[in-house]
Amino acid sequence: MDKLLKVRARQKSKKPQFDRHDSHKKKRLSISWRKPRGIHNKLGAQVSAKGKLVRPGFGSPRAVKGYHPSGFKEMLIKNMADLQKAEGFAVRIASTLGRKKRSEIETKAAEMNLKILNPKTLAATKDAAVETTLEAGGD
Repeated sequence: MDKLLKVRARQKSKKPQFDRHDSHKKKRLSISWRKPRGIHNKLGAQVSAKGKLVRPGFGSPRAVKGYHPSGFKEMLIKNMADLQKAEGFAVRIASTLGRKKRSEIETKAAEMNLKILNPKTLAATKDAAVETTLEAGGD
C-alpha cells in the first residue's frame, strides 16, 4: 500500500494540468476539462505542442484510488454517530459544525486515535485570541 502511494505521487507529479482548450483566452470558459470535439481543433487532433488529452493511463493505481496521501480512506464526520463508524479512516470534520460540537468530536477522535485532516483545536484558537488582544493593547 505504501509503495503504491509513492507510485501515485510520482505519477501525479508527471501528469499535465488538464485545462479546457482556450480557457485562458476567454473569461466565460471555465478551466475544467472538456473534450474538444471540433474537426479543426488541434488539441483534439492530438498535435503534441497543444497539450495532452485525458487518457486512462494518467490515473492512479486502482488499489489506492480515493485514498488520502497519509494512507487512510477519508470519511466526512457530521455528528458523533458518524465518528463511531470511522474506525480505520482519516476523518474530515464538516465545515458546517459549530465550535462546541466540533471540539467534542475532536476530543473523541483523539481518544479513538483517529487522524483528523482538518483540526481546529480550541487551545490554538484561544491562544490566537489572547495574542491579538495583547497586540491591540487590551488588558
